[in-house]
Amino acid sequence: MPKFIIKISRPGAESLLEDPNLECFVFSSALPEDYLQMQTARAAQAGKIVLLEGENAAMLCLRLNADGVIADLSASAVVKKEMAALRRQIGSRFLGVICRNRRHEAMIVSENEPDFIIFKIWRDGAEKTRELAEWYHEFFLLQMAVEPEDEDADVLSYPCDMAILSPETYKILVAKK
Repeated sequence: MPKFIIKISRPGAESLLEDPNLECFVFSSALPEDYLQMQTARAAQAGKIVLLEGENAAMLCLRLNADGVIADLSASAVVKKEMAALRRQIGSRFLGVICRNRRHEAMIVSENEPDFIIFKIWRDGAEKTRELAEWYHEFFLLQMAVEPEDEDADVLSYPCDMAILSPETYKILVAKK
């Protein structure tokens, strides 16, 4: 069963920081900086990992002393260059990279050694993403996460190390258990 990462894009899910089953949170860099600072400090006190994603995530990561960033490089034509720049900027902090759901892109991202790679799951391409995840899991040692774009995606059926979920999707999944 994958570990769960909770993606927080708006205030209101702070109570999940207390959930002992959750170790990692992704906060949108679009949230107010004072909110991010407060939640990053709370998470650190609770021993949780905090990642930031979005515009200026790397800069905010350093300023707030967060644990790392998730970079969406799925539209990038220069993945290697962008990953190297991010790595220089954030140093040894965690770097997760979202890539297109294609084998070639997954190989390029993996060759540049992020801490983990992320595949998005869309309803129309769920089976293709599952096949990619199975292939990736068989050939690569890097950690892999999936992130559903639709609430009804069966993330538990993917051969992944982590699943990035909204607070709502996580609560639904826990209620079903």
